[in-house]
Amino acid sequence: MFLQLGDPAPDFTQESTEGTIRFHEWLGDSWGVLFSHPADFTPVCTTELGMVAHLKDEFAKRKTKVIGLSVDPLDKHKGWADDIAETQGARLNFPLLADADRSVSELYGMIHPNADSTATVRSVFIIDPKKKVRLTLTYPAPTGRNFDEILRVIDSLQLTEYEKVATPVNWKDGDDVVILPSITNEEADKMFPRGYKELKPYLRMTPQPNK
Repeated sequence: MFLQLGDPAPDFTQESTEGTIRFHEWLGDSWGVLFSHPADFTPVCTTELGMVAHLKDEFAKRKTKVIGLSVDPLDKHKGWADDIAETQGARLNFPLLADADRSVSELYGMIHPNADSTATVRSVFIIDPKKKVRLTLTYPAPTGRNFDEILRVIDSLQLTEYEKVATPVNWKDGDDVVILPSITNEEADKMFPRGYKELKPYLRMTPQPNK
């Protein structure tokens, strides 16, 4: 299955380190990040899971739930969790799906046969409270993810969901943003009381409105 932006995020039921997960029910009205790992007891994955555990408060500030996935069974996950706590200084504080039957991996298109016929690639899906896919990222197995970038994208998605703006290159929370081209100057004068700079008729910069 090839999921595209705006598609409904498929629901599923699967076992995890925190019991049986019914995905849509577990997600509730939160934003969500679903990310996959090639296998348990792999070095890059170990560092990633430790980092996500350290970032628990950052995800919570964004009302975002995080859930990982590996295609190994639950008993291996438990041993791996001990290794993560020992080597990364943080114990798992989010569920890790035990997708041994690869049902979720197949549902989300996480197995790319030309890369590996059985293991998942490093997929990331950001899902909004309406259960729609808002971002997909796919990394090759040897390349660790940048979770600062994932947090940055969540900030952008949440800002642009509720404000008539877009975020420019290398934007970070608090930086100036772009007024949507569909907004006229007359509308912009009312909507952005702190003013804006018109670099081109289609490129107008304004302070981030929710700051």
